[in-house]
Amino acid sequence: MKVGIIGFGKTGKAVASVLLESKQTKLQWVVRRSRRLEHRSVPEFFGVESDEPGQIYSKEEFSAAELFSKFPVDAVIDFSSDEGIDYYGDAAADCGVAIVSAISNYPKATLRRLHKLSKRTVVMHSPNITVGINFLLLAAKILQTIAPHTDVEIVEEHFKQKKEVSGTAKIIARTLGMEEAEIKSVRAGGIIGVHEILFGFPYQTVRLKHESITREAFGNGVLFAVENLKGKPKGFYSMEDLLLPYFKLHSGAAC
Repeated sequence: MKVGIIGFGKTGKAVASVLLESKQTKLQWVVRRSRRLEHRSVPEFFGVESDEPGQIYSKEEFSAAELFSKFPVDAVIDFSSDEGIDYYGDAAADCGVAIVSAISNYPKATLRRLHKLSKRTVVMHSPNITVGINFLLLAAKILQTIAPHTDVEIVEEHFKQKKEVSGTAKIIARTLGMEEAEIKSVRAGGIIGVHEILFGFPYQTVRLKHESITREAFGNGVLFAVENLKGKPKGFYSMEDLLLPYFKLHSGAAC
């Protein structure tokens, strides 16, 4: 599958490195706001050998329509900002290019626009596209449905300098119908990111825990998304939609 990336910050770079290593995808290009690095290739930037073009362009060089025409892709991966969709959204829909967005804080108007675009092409949006976090969210929802009156605590741990409550913890709270004020935060050392959901039963405790090691985890999530979006009809999808089929386990044969 040919893909292009919008955004080349810390996370975009980590995702690009994963896509370059994968046999599932072929990285055609990266578009960024800055003209710095323009016309360099991603493989050359990382100092690796690759037959994938991965050319770096600025938004000023091509319109999105020109970009999709000159360098066609099957999917565009967005790790830019909540304004990135303004650059490529309509052009992607016109060309039938799938949109995979990992922007965490879209305004409501932009989310409505994404849903509108999904009537013309495949659109998937996930505020945190890691497979682990989305598995944790889905498992927590299932357990809460099984035991709705269980005590639930959300704990998030991050590096000492991080002041605000993590966006992922807020998503977990919303998913479980809890208030953001109930989230417990720990700040210490250089912790990249730990999220834990504790279910306190009367006679047992269940802990669902996810720990981020590097940003490359977002790249694994992108690979999972593009692979599972193949052949999907036009529409709006979430990571939950893509994960749910994997929860349908086959029971063993009866004795």
